[in-house]
Amino acid sequence: MASKPPKSDPVQDAPQVAGPKHAAAGLPAIGHTLRIAQQQMGVRRTALTLLRVNQKDGFDCPGCAWPEPEHRHAAEFCENGAKAVAEEATLRRVTPDFFAAHPVSGLAGRSGYWLGQQGRLTHPMYLAEGADHYEPIAWERAFDIVAEELAALGSPDEALFYTSGRTSNEAAFLYQLFARELGTNNLPDCSNMCHESSGSALNETIGIGKGSVLLDDLYRADLIIVAGQNPGTNHPRMLSALEKAKANGAKIITVNPLPEAGMERFKNPQTPQGMLKGAALTDLFLQIRLGGDQALFRLLNKLILDTEGALDDTFIAEHTHGFEDFAQAARAADWEETLTATGLTRDSIDEALKMVLASRRTIVCWAMGLTQHKHSVPTIREVVNFLLLRGNIGRPGAGVCPVRGHSNVQGDRTMGIFERPAPAFLDALEKEFGFKPPREHGYDVVRAIRALRDGDAKVFFAMGGNFVAASPDTEVTEAAMRRARLTVHVSTKLNRSHVVTGARALILPTLGRTERDLQDSGEQFVTVEDSMGMVHASRGRLEPASPHLLSEPAIVARLARRVLGEASTTPWEEFEKDYATIRDRVARVIPGFQDFNARVADPAGFALPHAPRDERRFPTATGKANFTAAPVEHPELPEGRLLLQTLRSHDQYNTTIYGLDDRYRGIKNGRRVVLINPDDARELKIADGSYVDLVGEWKDGVERRAPGFRVVHYPTARGCAAAYYPETNVLVPLDSTADTSNTPASKSVVVRLEQSTAD
Repeated sequence: MASKPPKSDPVQDAPQVAGPKHAAAGLPAIGHTLRIAQQQMGVRRTALTLLRVNQKDGFDCPGCAWPEPEHRHAAEFCENGAKAVAEEATLRRVTPDFFAAHPVSGLAGRSGYWLGQQGRLTHPMYLAEGADHYEPIAWERAFDIVAEELAALGSPDEALFYTSGRTSNEAAFLYQLFARELGTNNLPDCSNMCHESSGSALNETIGIGKGSVLLDDLYRADLIIVAGQNPGTNHPRMLSALEKAKANGAKIITVNPLPEAGMERFKNPQTPQGMLKGAALTDLFLQIRLGGDQALFRLLNKLILDTEGALDDTFIAEHTHGFEDFAQAARAADWEETLTATGLTRDSIDEALKMVLASRRTIVCWAMGLTQHKHSVPTIREVVNFLLLRGNIGRPGAGVCPVRGHSNVQGDRTMGIFERPAPAFLDALEKEFGFKPPREHGYDVVRAIRALRDGDAKVFFAMGGNFVAASPDTEVTEAAMRRARLTVHVSTKLNRSHVVTGARALILPTLGRTERDLQDSGEQFVTVEDSMGMVHASRGRLEPASPHLLSEPAIVARLARRVLGEASTTPWEEFEKDYATIRDRVARVIPGFQDFNARVADPAGFALPHAPRDERRFPTATGKANFTAAPVEHPELPEGRLLLQTLRSHDQYNTTIYGLDDRYRGIKNGRRVVLINPDDARELKIADGSYVDLVGEWKDGVERRAPGFRVVHYPTARGCAAAYYPETNVLVPLDSTADTSNTPASKSVVVRLEQSTAD
């Protein structure tokens, strides 16, 4: 049987700390997976559900966006994917009786972990102005309330339509269509907070804001550089791909401030050899200081330029632009400046160079460790420079590989969830649907929070996600949300955003990926796009958690009919009845989706076109791949301060907290910990096990404080510290963002440590 949810928040005053692990997965992962699944789903439901995850006739994991191989295991899921599925397929329920027993003011004092553990939402719920309890509401009345508030706005641009990466292609396409028919491009999404920097850099340099490799390319690579990423926790199935690449002869360089168990050794639970011994993955570990990646790649580029015969001269001449300006800047790279910025030794960089020069086919993978700094966009441009020098884009076994976090975050952007849409996309919408979409750019996440704060936005509608917990500058974000006239969340489970509300609030419960979606024309499926541009179907098999749930496409279609009325000629009712009709429209609007319904019938799905990968054609402003020559930047750290990165624990996926342990880092029963290099701690006179407040320092002079963190002496890079989000999002200033992309700079937060009253 499944266990009951916790009645009270667990005490986290004294987390237990052991040393970090040096291998990931194996028997402990299997045991933890089965324990969590049984707690949420029970034994029988666990077996029925997990064997359908990521199968060709099953459902796409609601966790990360790592692609599936052509030949799949019976258990094609990882530990954290199983946790995500278990949380969605849980037998626990949050009913109207729960809300009657718990005032919003009380729920606001609960942890995100406790809220999420209560189970699946079963009914649409409404919080009236001035009320302290959500009450059940009919779906039609809920849509009426949204329509009333939207009609009362002075402009459609006073409404915000946020999207989480869990949203399917079909729902996302309808959602952006509704917002644009209403008259706004205010479509902030979770990409704004994670890989926006990747898209900004790649669009400028290679002409498409997506990675250029497929899974088979990893298997063919000579060298894979994994920078600013922790696959063992955030994309565990990637470890299987790296293991296969190693078996095929690849070398791996890991560039990261923290040593991570998954990149040291992977104990593949699918094989006896993996279970017993595992595979060592990293050949060279470059323990870089936070924000030093641009300096590292710039110096490597200088050294490549200085090595006779190292360049792919033919590729550079035929396919690139801006080489001379870039080369002049790269040749000026300084060893001492680089060693200061990176914290690396000269010998380690020389060793990396040898591995680079020995590789014919090189891939660079990265995640938030590169994308959440002020200088993230020029950093990723420098990675592109590095690959262009030796012709490593558009060659099998080589390319750029930004590893996306959420399962359809890339697909949502493809479907038009973007506050700055391309004119060609808007032209296609206008031609297909017969209305004039707005052309003025909308708000991204940071600008949306400012708009709420300043009274320029009054309605906030979220398609999934946990906006309040995910966003920076927690106190500013929460105060901004409370200024809204109406906040609406389409959700499967309870979270922090449901208890930080506008004057009125709605919770609209929706189907999960695991559940059957039955509409008037029959059983439906949805589609998703993975991190490598593969599109495939996802079919839920479980009965819905409640008969009162609607699917995301149904919610959008019904809302659009109520809000837009007869002024809209879009066949919203038809879209709700049969999702194939949505895909027919996608096929006519979005390049690469021709014959969408026919092609997605292939159980393996299909790859979207990628001109740099497929043709070595670069659809940039110059018509070629662009070298760039930005000045090298790295964070400046005042004396007595540390540079903090926010990160996930192993019992966490984005803002969803599955448990209170971080097994690979040796942390148990607590999340308010800060990891500090022992030498830094000695200089700062901070003992292991002591308690400190983390106090952010930013040029606005505002004190941002996260109190009561247990100090853990840990082998992180000198001058760097790490702590979990969302607890430390309070320290990230709203205006501290990456240039160009406007992504919050959550990986370079200057902090001082003060003795806590909790000590």
